[in-house]
Amino acid sequence: MTERVYGPGPDPTDFRVHVVSQAIRLFAENGYEATTVEQIASAAGVSRRTFFRQFRSKEDVIFADHESLLQQASDSLSSESDDPWAAVCETASLVFDRFRENRELSARRYHVVQRVPALRDREIVTGDRYERSFVDYLRGAAPTEPVLKVIGFAAAVTACHNFLLRNMIRGDPGATADELERALLDVRRTFGVAPGAPMQDRDAVLVVSYPPGTPVEEITGQITTQLSERRG
Repeated sequence: MTERVYGPGPDPTDFRVHVVSQAIRLFAENGYEATTVEQIASAAGVSRRTFFRQFRSKEDVIFADHESLLQQASDSLSSESDDPWAAVCETASLVFDRFRENRELSARRYHVVQRVPALRDREIVTGDRYERSFVDYLRGAAPTEPVLKVIGFAAAVTACHNFLLRNMIRGDPGATADELERALLDVRRTFGVAPGAPMQDRDAVLVVSYPPGTPVEEITGQITTQLSERRG
C-alpha cells in the first residue's frame, strides 16, 4: 500500500479530518464493532502506525473533530470581549456552524453513536466539556456575578445549542443558525444580560438541575417552561 503523505501545509487538520471521514463511513456501513483499525487505516491510505500517532483508539476517531472544536471554542473565548455573555453565545454559534458545514458527516456519526452505549456516554461527557468551558470563562470574565447565575446561563446556552444541533443533524429545516441566535438572545434577556434588558432582571438567576444522561429535549423543555413563566 502506498501511504498518503501529509506534510506541513496551510491546514494541519487535513489528516485527521480525512481519517475521521473514512472511519465514520466504515462505521456506518459495517458497524462500529465490526470495523477494525486496519480497515480504517487502509481506507484512509495510511499505515496502522500512522493512525496510532494521531488516535489512541477507534473511539477517539469518532470524537476527533470535537477535540478540534473544543480548542476553537477555547480560542474564541480567550479573545478579549466587552460582553462576556455575548462571547459565550457567539462561541456556541461557532460550534453550531462548524457542525452545520459538515452536516452529512455529523449525521453519519450521530447514527453510529446512537447504536453504541459506550459512545453515547462519551458524547455526553464531551458535551459537558463545552458547558464547563463556558462556566470557567464566565467565572473569570465576570468574577462579581453570582456563581449560580453563571452556571445557569452556561447550562441554558448549552441546552438550546444541543437541542437545535441534534434537530439540524436529523434534517429539521427549522433548526437553523438564525433560530439558535434568537434562542440565545432570549436566554440573555432572561438573565438580564442582553442590550436593553430590564434592570429588574439583571440579578435574575435561572437554574435547571438534571442528572447526567437526561435527554436534551427534556432539559430544553424545562428551560422553555421557565422562560415562558418569566415572560408571563
